[in-house]
Amino acid sequence: MTLRGGILAGVTAVALMASGGVLASALNDLPQDAVPIQDPTATLNRQTPAQTAPVEPAPEAAPAPTTPIAVTPPAPSIVVAEIDKEEPKEEAEAAPAVARPAAPAAPARRQRRRVAIVEAIDKITAESMRFEVEVGGRPVRFQKTLIFTARACEVSAPDEQVADAVAYLEVSLQPRGVMQVNEPRQIFRGWMFASSPGVSGLQHPIYDAWIVGCKA
Repeated sequence: MTLRGGILAGVTAVALMASGGVLASALNDLPQDAVPIQDPTATLNRQTPAQTAPVEPAPEAAPAPTTPIAVTPPAPSIVVAEIDKEEPKEEAEAAPAVARPAAPAAPARRQRRRVAIVEAIDKITAESMRFEVEVGGRPVRFQKTLIFTARACEVSAPDEQVADAVAYLEVSLQPRGVMQVNEPRQIFRGWMFASSPGVSGLQHPIYDAWIVGCKA
């Protein structure tokens, strides 16, 4: 093999490696089809509380007496305070100490999860699906048109009264075809709350979507 042939072979190998990396990156950015799941999410929206200590049984009471017992109240005792006239009264009494209120405890922080669980419905065909969207991962396509991308997913802290899940989602429209000529058109971007899907969910003439929960 000549020197020129070796150089050409090396350049060709480098070009193939570079094109392979670009192709892998492009494939990673392409949306994947949604896969239905059946995982219950009612227990995923709150942190796992610590197990409480077992409750000790109450002590048994003494049996009641069979005959009534007469109770005589003691005679009241009267105490006469003696005033010492020779000692002068203090000019000013010491001010009582004011108890300072305890500082409020810092609220617990919400924990972030790795997977957001989304439910979407096609209002024309009445087809619905519950599927997973990985936070920071590949987008997920629903019904060959709707594309979901998750940026964050959090669950409520133990000191919160309502068990909730909050996710930041981006939803786009792009019909699936052989040649992707048009860029995806974004129709939603923001936070979705599992406790209020009718307020924070996606409302579209054809599709509805909302967050169901978060999964580690």
